Amino acid sequence: MIHYDLRCMSTGEEHAFDGWYKDSAAFDALVKARLVECPLCGGTDVSRALMAPAIPKKGRPARNAVVPAPAAAPVPAEAAAVPTVPATAGPMPAQLRAMLQKLRTEVERSCDYVGADFAEEARRMHRGESDRRGIFGETSDAEAESLRDEGIEVARIPWVPPADG
Repeated sequence: MIHYDLRCMSTGEEHAFDGWYKDSAAFDALVKARLVECPLCGGTDVSRALMAPAIPKKGRPARNAVVPAPAAAPVPAEAAAVPTVPATAGPMPAQLRAMLQKLRTEVERSCDYVGADFAEEARRMHRGESDRRGIFGETSDAEAESLRDEGIEVARIPWVPPADG
């Protein structure tokens, strides 16, 4: 994994953000395909910003060395479940909120809301009794785990209030 400081010039303002990528070739391919988006404005005019190298002293890890978290698997469209999220310790960063609002908009646009029938509908699709399609809804933690045990992919995403406008 490689970490890049990025900048977006889509709106004429220089928005700064960062991202993790498999390698520089993967980053370059995503940028060329215009799939790297600014979390502030959604623009795709993104490039790498200059970064200071982290060079550790001999025998010591870098002072700001970070072990990357495992990359999150994409949310399968057929199994986007709306979770009950416990309150966080502090306010959610604006960039994260904007990304989650964009994700919510995309899920609502492209998937069917099945409400409390999420688990049963996921099972019907898995058994071939219902057309396979993207769905989202509510289910308990235990029921989500049961779906996973049956080989049905389920993902939970934080469900933030929709963006204004």
